[in-house]
Amino acid sequence: MPTSRVLKKDGLGTISVVLRDGIATVVRDPRSARRVARWIAHRLAAREADALRALGRIDGLPYLIAFDRGVLQRSFIAGEPMHTANPRSREYFARALKLVIALHRRGIAHNDLAKEPNWLCMPDGRPAIVDFQLALISKHRGKVFRALAREDLRHLLKHKQTYLPSGLTARQRALLASPSPLARIWRALVKPVYLLVTRRLLGWPERMGPAERQR
Repeated sequence: MPTSRVLKKDGLGTISVVLRDGIATVVRDPRSARRVARWIAHRLAAREADALRALGRIDGLPYLIAFDRGVLQRSFIAGEPMHTANPRSREYFARALKLVIALHRRGIAHNDLAKEPNWLCMPDGRPAIVDFQLALISKHRGKVFRALAREDLRHLLKHKQTYLPSGLTARQRALLASPSPLARIWRALVKPVYLLVTRRLLGWPERMGPAERQR
């Protein structure tokens, strides 16, 4: 008989780890979302399912197991979130860069890599990325996709600047110093609304802790 453990419950539903026959999976269930947020919760779950379906199976990234009646089931990745693991090795960030490039080559911009809980440090020290509910899928990789992909890279480099500043190359420092027009628009117009919705309406804390690493 399967057992489950709730990782997160908020206005967008419930996320649990389900253990069945010794195999752990992550289940995102938007059916328990607040009434006012139920539509967006279902849309975000569907977006994550589409992104994981497009990714297939890549080491360090979750893969889709099932998406049925709005409930998403994906593979579980064991690991510690970046802000508690404090990764400081060059290898970690070199592998993290390869993961981001792998996403982009498959036409996926993660669009939420600024959040440290979306970065894991697996038991063997390698990086992993979770939470694709804000991902953009683009077959043609047009201007918007390229701008968001650039921001994915900048967010990774911001983390590298925090944990391994000596490892930044001159080119990486230049990229950090030049946010795109899209990033400037986000900070000026979109981010205040985003923070209002997530902090005030959904009750998300400013910086999520280890229990929420599988979001």
